Amino acid sequence: MQIKIVKQILFFFLIFFYLFAGYNHFASPSFYLPIIPPYLVTWAKEINILSGIAEIILALLLIPTTTRALAVKGIIIMLIAFIPAHIYFIQKGYFTLGSFRITPLLSFVRLLVGQPLLILWAWWSSKK
Repeated sequence: MQIKIVKQILFFFLIFFYLFAGYNHFASPSFYLPIIPPYLVTWAKEINILSGIAEIILALLLIPTTTRALAVKGIIIMLIAFIPAHIYFIQKGYFTLGSFRITPLLSFVRLLVGQPLLILWAWWSSKK
């Protein structure tokens, strides 16, 4: 019974997480634009907007049980698509995003621990 409650709380937090992340692409584009790899910089604004829209839509699709599996697949695909940005973090070395100082170690942790955890979180949330 306890696990079910924890899972529900984490599921609602997952929805909030992606709603906030999507909204933040519009509220703070200056946070996201510098982390778009240089070979995509021509489309940086469009990629930022598309990412924000995708995160909001996927968060909303998590709510109905009928679209939850589709939303989870979309989130996982999106997280995989974000891997080049995480690799760019590592290549860039030390840099600042807003008030955050990003180190190469933090970039590695984000790629090798953070991304898999986000993928597992989405996948686990789709299971009954």
